Amino acid sequence: MTSDLDRHDQASRREDTRQDAPDASCDAAPVVLLVEDDGLLLMEAADTLAEAGFTVLEAPHADQALKVLESRPDVEVLMTDVDMPLGSMNGFALARLVSRRWPRLPVLVVSGMGSPGPHDMPPGARFIPKPYAPSALVRTLHDTVRRAA
Repeated sequence: MTSDLDRHDQASRREDTRQDAPDASCDAAPVVLLVEDDGLLLMEAADTLAEAGFTVLEAPHADQALKVLESRPDVEVLMTDVDMPLGSMNGFALARLVSRRWPRLPVLVVSGMGSPGPHDMPPGARFIPKPYAPSALVRTLHDTVRRAA
């Protein structure tokens, strides 16, 4: 059962993401590939990004993310979690591989397991720790897409 406080919190988060959404004069919605193995976190992040004006593609692990990237040249930014037990690699390995294969594709890595080590992230990739505020995620992704344009 949802309490009034929960509804208020959800409404506040939606308002936060709307304030960070691109204005109506922007071209097409940026396409983000969201890689997250936790179904609830995937759904929450996807909803946040969609409400902020992104087109969201979802993958539950790195192997599926690579298939999406091979079939969708319109992906403009990759957002990946680090710890993903399914698939052949974690998010850091995915970020490094994507950086080599698609060097113009910006990468955002998120994790609740600590900060990256000196060789975990590819050059130019950004990192934000979990839990993150929805508005911070939206701002970071918009900034990442703008910097890559």
